[in-house]
Amino acid sequence: MRSLFRSRPAAPLVEPVPTVFPEIEGADIAAVFSGKRVAGDFYDSVRVSPERVLFGLLDVAGRREDNRGILIEAQTVFRTFGAQLFAASDINESNAMTELSLRINRAIIDSSHGVRSCPAFIGCYHEKFGTLCYTNAGHTAGLLRDSKGIAELKSTGLPLGLFSHAPSDAPTVGLEKGAALLLVSRGVVECGHKEKSDLEFGLERVKPFLQAAPSSSARALCVSIVNEISDFSGHTPLCDDRTALALVRTV
Repeated sequence: MRSLFRSRPAAPLVEPVPTVFPEIEGADIAAVFSGKRVAGDFYDSVRVSPERVLFGLLDVAGRREDNRGILIEAQTVFRTFGAQLFAASDINESNAMTELSLRINRAIIDSSHGVRSCPAFIGCYHEKFGTLCYTNAGHTAGLLRDSKGIAELKSTGLPLGLFSHAPSDAPTVGLEKGAALLLVSRGVVECGHKEKSDLEFGLERVKPFLQAAPSSSARALCVSIVNEISDFSGHTPLCDDRTALALVRTV
């Protein structure tokens, strides 16, 4: 006997709006991820004023099928309030960055209906001054290469999504000509070796690739990292996202 009830077609999976990196005068920005996304890595970038570009790399805890809605809400706040907070020419960038991180934090908590850890690195690059105002909310340290070597931009606060009011500090650093900022997700740092399961790739293995990277191509830098990760892991199926994002000051 045929059923009187027809199954409804599954709703299409909704993803965050694809990122189209803005053109930056005197700088290059790009991101690359390995294979199919399975977890909560998310990056985005948007121009927020004639001289400022906002970008971020977030890692929402959980599997992709469970956190899509959270990612979408976080992106909406990132783009909407980012544009509002950084639009004026005479703003205090540190205050704006702190306010933005608080708003994203609140969006993650509300959309997850509870606690959902989200390490995040958010930066605002100023084209005219070549400066970077950033906050690192429990994320893997950013790596900044310049003529002095490689410095780690370590965590300035707790991951987002844990507490309703947990502000992160937002310092500013200068990028000289040829300087490069590299962000990698936890999936890169914690990637296991193809033969030695207890051996992780680690942040220290990332540094030589950053040091040797050309001073003109952010994408080439990201690709070199992702390719090396694949070789290190033996091209095993992904259990976590592996993402690299780079900003290179070219002039």
